[in-house]
Amino acid sequence: MESKKKILLCCTGSVATIKAINIIQLLHSIGDNIEIKVVFTKYATHFCDPKTILEAGAEVYKDEDEWSAWQQRGDPVVHIELGKWADILLIAPLDANTLAKMAHGLCDNLLTSTVRAWDLSKPLLFCPAMNTRMWDHPLTASQITQLKSWGYIEIPCIAKTLMCKDVGMGAMAEPETIVETVKKYLF
Repeated sequence: MESKKKILLCCTGSVATIKAINIIQLLHSIGDNIEIKVVFTKYATHFCDPKTILEAGAEVYKDEDEWSAWQQRGDPVVHIELGKWADILLIAPLDANTLAKMAHGLCDNLLTSTVRAWDLSKPLLFCPAMNTRMWDHPLTASQITQLKSWGYIEIPCIAKTLMCKDVGMGAMAEPETIVETVKKYLF
């Protein structure tokens, strides 16, 4: 029997988090041997109710879970356990704030702590998603270059009409593109 492929999907405070359900459904359509856990930042929950993620067949983790799981020495540390569990880490969407945190090594929430403790022998894919004005800022390119220098894999953003009605680069890649890329690294 083939062992399950374990995907850790991380969602940040970008409006593109509304596509999390679609990404999960597409990941599940790969086959029965897929297991998904989802990490939400505090602001990701503004765009997607964690209950809908549970209904879609994925376990959900939030910052509070990091602190409630640990009471004393020997207890599990959630960000370490998630990293050990997962075969692949997918950040979709990766907002400008979390991009900056990752590029500078900050780990002030469950998602960034999980990334900081990630085993670099396993794939980490990230999908930038932000307003065109943020995308065009010079810091963005240098921060993405920094992540890629560590072996992280970018699934590039696309140009389109954004939710705010601005037109340009910065929209998260389409869920189908994201899942096709995940498949390349998972199998």
